[in-house]
Amino acid sequence: MDLDGPDPSATSSPQEIKTTLYARCASLPAETIFSQDDLLDLAIIPDNDLDLLLQCTKKLTQEGLFKLLSRDGRAVWRVVKKEDAQKYKTLTADEALVYSLIESAGREGIWSRILRSKSGLHMTVMTRCLKTLEGKSYIKQIKTVKFPKRKTYMLAGLQPSEDVTGGPFYTDGVLDDEFVHQMARWAERYIVGRSWYERPSDTHHHHHQPQNTKKSSKHHHASKQQLESKRNAALESSPFSSHNSSKDKQLLPFPPGYTGYPTIPEITRAINASNISPVTMKEVEMRQLLDILVWDGRIEKNRFTNGYKAVRQAALAVTSGQREAADDNGRQGAEDGDEGRGSALTEAPCGRCPVLEFCEEGGPVNARTCEYFAEWLEI
Repeated sequence: MDLDGPDPSATSSPQEIKTTLYARCASLPAETIFSQDDLLDLAIIPDNDLDLLLQCTKKLTQEGLFKLLSRDGRAVWRVVKKEDAQKYKTLTADEALVYSLIESAGREGIWSRILRSKSGLHMTVMTRCLKTLEGKSYIKQIKTVKFPKRKTYMLAGLQPSEDVTGGPFYTDGVLDDEFVHQMARWAERYIVGRSWYERPSDTHHHHHQPQNTKKSSKHHHASKQQLESKRNAALESSPFSSHNSSKDKQLLPFPPGYTGYPTIPEITRAINASNISPVTMKEVEMRQLLDILVWDGRIEKNRFTNGYKAVRQAALAVTSGQREAADDNGRQGAEDGDEGRGSALTEAPCGRCPVLEFCEEGGPVNARTCEYFAEWLEI
């Protein structure tokens, strides 16, 4: 710590040297720790006089402006603000001890039982000290998410860390369900927009669905156009069709090899840029939110790109603006034996192929020459 200082000859008394030393140390970052060599490097002590340095640090420690610490078996010092040092002058020895222990706990706070153990004070004495410090607004009692029934104390001017409060999803130690729901809906809509795209239905050719017949050898005479017409008509009448869920548009997945599925960093940046949250979201908090959507079956994680994709049923619910209704319909459909929510299997051509009854070896539709597989795999 090599800093330029005033000419030592300009300071003529230990009091002036002490004042100059404190002012220089106080101008550096608040949490700076000073060793003996660091203090000498400030070029405040004339001729690097160790006796004079010891005299200054001892006086500053007595006045509460320096706090003596130990690091690697050596004495070090940390600067104390003048207003904080003034507080100690108004406290008794027991109160000062309790206050210093709470101060050392920082933003994590300290449990009253640990505080009593470290201070060695009787319960009655410690309780009296805590009441006095709270009455002077020097400390405050906080509630932790992990241990809400414990009495935890910290300095009144500090804000609890996220480990204590639980992060943005908690308010006064209680889970904010409405905020979590709001953030989850926004994240889901963002993922849907990067997982599916809409195509106007007027770009499709509408055909009349032919009569459903049992699988027999006469299907070998069906033309390719007839089979495609049957498939298109069946898809149009499907409960997952755009006509049933998104009015005039059809929801389509991106082709294989698509790399635009959003990752956690992208979603975090987007949600912070939207200003929907009064607090700045972090990636670890966004991961917790996305885990909820994964467990609810609304999104899936791509293990190759680490991106997230919305499932079809959730995408249809979001684009139609009826998420809750879609959830209820999906559950009711499952109870009634309908197709229900889609999955990776049902999104494959065979999963919901309307002309599956035609598919057989040597038939007009067969696995060896299936064009739907070629389109799906983009071969």
